[in-house]
Amino acid sequence: MVRVVALIAFLAVVVVMMAALPTLAQPGPVEDATAAAAEVKYFDFFVVKGGPIAFGLIVVSIVTIALTIEHCLSIRRATIVPSEAVRNAKALIDEKKYLDAIQFTAEDPSMLGYVLNAGLIEASNGFAAMERALEETLEERSARLFRKTEYLNIIGNVSPMIGLLGTVTGMILLFAEIHAADAFPGARIVADRIAIALITTFWGLAVGIPALSIYAIFRNRIDVLTAECALAAEHILSVFKPGASSQTDGTAPDTPQAT
Repeated sequence: MVRVVALIAFLAVVVVMMAALPTLAQPGPVEDATAAAAEVKYFDFFVVKGGPIAFGLIVVSIVTIALTIEHCLSIRRATIVPSEAVRNAKALIDEKKYLDAIQFTAEDPSMLGYVLNAGLIEASNGFAAMERALEETLEERSARLFRKTEYLNIIGNVSPMIGLLGTVTGMILLFAEIHAADAFPGARIVADRIAIALITTFWGLAVGIPALSIYAIFRNRIDVLTAECALAAEHILSVFKPGASSQTDGTAPDTPQAT
């Protein structure tokens, strides 16, 4: 995942720089103010005038998109508690094919398969050991998913601060111009310095707000899917609970042995 995100970020830098080179290579200010105003482009105003800070925030926004795509593919019901895996595991255990169930869950890549496999391996130590294994593996896997989403949390909290850095930088440059000229500079200089301040603030908020929103959505999704996985695993392994089988058919389930 880290390599994919890094590659997307690198390509984003290349694309943005290639798009900015023609603008950066243009000659100096146009003498005719009307012609200059007509030549203003959104890319020039919202990206080039923002300077390196705006470029960096744009790259961070693309990284946010890459993380969102990766999370949409990995944090979903089909990878955490797939219905087919629930049916297959329950069918094997109901048919008392415990060794086949252990093998199936060991090969299943979902969180449910990992959790069930940990519980079945501990079956020889009693149902209490199976429950502990379920809880520990669920906590481990959910914590791993939560750590993945922390990158979005970091981006959401840091991006506005980077935008604020650009704001301060633009104001410092403006006051430096005033100090150097010992007079209030022209409107073009003031506009350029204020543009740095406002544009970087814009990009900081434009990156931070969606990142925090997406982070909250995935945190809630992890909570819901983890709870579904826990309920499904407990339901499948409930046949090993003392007295569960005797209440239905008067027999005790065989204890699976891990191989």
